[in-house]
Amino acid sequence: MLPAFLHDQYPFSPDTCKLPCGNTMSYVDVGKGPVVVMLHGNPTWSFYYRNLIKLLQKKYRVIAPDHIGCGLSSKPQQYQYRLNTHIENVEYLLDYLQIDRTSLVLHDWGGAIGMGYAVRHPKRIQSVVILNTSAYRSHHIPFRIKICRIPIFGDLIIRGLNGFARAALFMAVTKKMSPSIAQGYLFPYDSWINRIATLRFVQDIPLSENDYSYKTLCNIEMGLEFFKNTPMLICWGGKDFCFNDHFFRQWLERFPQAECHYFSDAGHYVLEDAFDQIGPLVEDFFSNHTQ
Repeated sequence: MLPAFLHDQYPFSPDTCKLPCGNTMSYVDVGKGPVVVMLHGNPTWSFYYRNLIKLLQKKYRVIAPDHIGCGLSSKPQQYQYRLNTHIENVEYLLDYLQIDRTSLVLHDWGGAIGMGYAVRHPKRIQSVVILNTSAYRSHHIPFRIKICRIPIFGDLIIRGLNGFARAALFMAVTKKMSPSIAQGYLFPYDSWINRIATLRFVQDIPLSENDYSYKTLCNIEMGLEFFKNTPMLICWGGKDFCFNDHFFRQWLERFPQAECHYFSDAGHYVLEDAFDQIGPLVEDFFSNHTQ
């Protein structure tokens, strides 16, 4: 049961899917028409896409899951919070829903997870929207995130103080969030136990061959070649402290055919800072590239 304060911002009644591991994945599934799957990152949840869901559900079937450990999904304490596992969960959910053709909207970790799914099922992908994310190797990591990978210290900051999700409320945007929106972002992460995935995502960032998910990311990067002719829209916030212009240029180099829009005054949560401009762009893009 969702609290009353969320209803205005997040007017959905999420469904659930029990995964083979026994955990439950929560997901929004609204509207009818061509399928659009939206994948969030860390430390957000499907709440990040609320305005885009409300806009697109008029013409599309929109599916927005919460990764295990995030949002309204199960938050197991003993679990393989790895890139490959998150990809497998998306695979299972979309097979469960009998989705064989979809467009993707990807942000933050959703980029690697979503393109990981796409590389495994290239014929299922109709078009892709990229929002301040990555799906390829990089050694770049901001100091403020790097220190959160330090054992014990990271646990205390992220799980003890909720420092990762709380800091994002002002570090990931250029426009001040309203109290109700900030409360919506923090709602699922209200205790040490419920912040497990927020920490595990940070620990799983694949920077070198010694990192668990590095090989998985390499395979995704190699598979990006499959999508050279896939319609792609890139909407990028230019004041992102994490996925900065280095990542933006990487997308442009890999996908010169992409339609690109750069929002110089928007931050990492680009849909918070520039939704009024991005919403119509996404709507027009899908009207031209879905069927």
